[in-house]
Amino acid sequence: MTHTTRRAAIGAALALLTLPAAAHDYAAGDIAILHPWTRAAGANGNGAGFLRLRNGGAQPDRLLSASTPAARVVELHTMERDGDVMRMRPVQAIPVAPGQTVELRPGGFHIMLIGLTAPMAQGGRVPLTLRFERAGEVQVELAVEAAGARGSGHHH
Repeated sequence: MTHTTRRAAIGAALALLTLPAAAHDYAAGDIAILHPWTRAAGANGNGAGFLRLRNGGAQPDRLLSASTPAARVVELHTMERDGDVMRMRPVQAIPVAPGQTVELRPGGFHIMLIGLTAPMAQGGRVPLTLRFERAGEVQVELAVEAAGARGSGHHH
C-alpha cells in the first residue's frame, strides 16, 4: 500500500465515523448546523460567521447568541436595505421555524465577530458556540475561507 492510498483509506474510515453528517455539519437537538464558515480577517478587525440552520423538529427554535474566544464581542446581525444603503442591525434572536432552513449569509443574517483576538487565516478553523432557546448550546467550527469568499462551491 503506498503512503497516499493508506492516507486516503484512513481518511475514508474517519469520514464513515461521522456519517450521516457531511464533513462540516453539526447538530443540536432538532437543529442541524450546516457548513459554518467565515472569511479570512486580520487581528483587531471584525469577522462574520455564516451557516445554515435547519429545523428538523416540530417546535420552533431561535438562535439566541453565539460566543467565541476568537473575538471580544459576538452579535447576531441582519442586513436591511434602508433606501439605497444596506445597514447592519443587531437582532435579539434568529428564528428557525419547524421544517425551515435559515441561511446566514453575506447580505443577510450573520454572526458578527467584533474585535478579533487573533487573525483568522484562510484554511484555519475558528471555534464558535451557538446558543439556541430549545436546542441548547453546541460548539461548531467556522471554516476560514478566502477574504473575498461568497461561500463555498457546494451550496448556492
